Amino acid sequence: MAPATVRRIVLPCLGIAGVLVIWTFISQAVTRDFPSPLRTWEESRRYVLEPFFKDGEMNQGIGRLAGYSLVRVGKGFLLALVIGTPLGFLLGLSRSFHESFDPIVQFLRPISPLAWLPLGLVIFQKSEPAAVFTIALCAMWPTVINTAVGVRSINPDYLNVGRVLKLSRAKMLTKIVVPATLPYVFTGYRLSLGLAWLVIVASEMLTGTPGVGGFLWQEYNSLVYSHILLSVITIGAIGFALDRLMGLVETHVRAA
Repeated sequence: MAPATVRRIVLPCLGIAGVLVIWTFISQAVTRDFPSPLRTWEESRRYVLEPFFKDGEMNQGIGRLAGYSLVRVGKGFLLALVIGTPLGFLLGLSRSFHESFDPIVQFLRPISPLAWLPLGLVIFQKSEPAAVFTIALCAMWPTVINTAVGVRSINPDYLNVGRVLKLSRAKMLTKIVVPATLPYVFTGYRLSLGLAWLVIVASEMLTGTPGVGGFLWQEYNSLVYSHILLSVITIGAIGFALDRLMGLVETHVRAA
């Protein structure tokens, strides 16, 4: 077997096996309330093998619950990009705009989604738009900051060439600024997507809406620990897949 294959397949499998061993040890030696991998599978397999069944608002297959969460994340993430990307370019291109609004960005950026969600509920009176509002507001900052840093990091020689060629502002932006900034922009997008996925879980837990986070909170209140672990594994798997998907999109766009 080639060394590259070993690194890509065998080593991750060893890592997963190590986690399963630690998981089993905790369930046997630390606390019996913590379900083992085998018990988790036995108590949760219907949610996996029938991922789209529906016996009630919260008793649904894990695929259906994940779908609800992904739709909310998609709406909030797209809104974050629509607002954050141009804001980042403005912060990077205009010194006066940067001096005026960067302090506000730095003030708003560290505020927790747990603080924004109640305000969203007050404004919109419904959990769905409040969740989208919270996701967008919390997820946009990595895009804003990375885009602004990317614009300010452009080699001045590139801009001087554009001025010598007497390019218009629109062509300067599309031919020089945007291509040079793409690595930073997509780094911001990947961070924003991961943050959006974190926020939706917290939002659903607080509002009790159907989704992976809402299911996790319901099962915690019901003391069904195997379903909590199923939710945690699902959250991690989807977050991993979203990050890899964004990486593929970045590779495709930069190669085009």
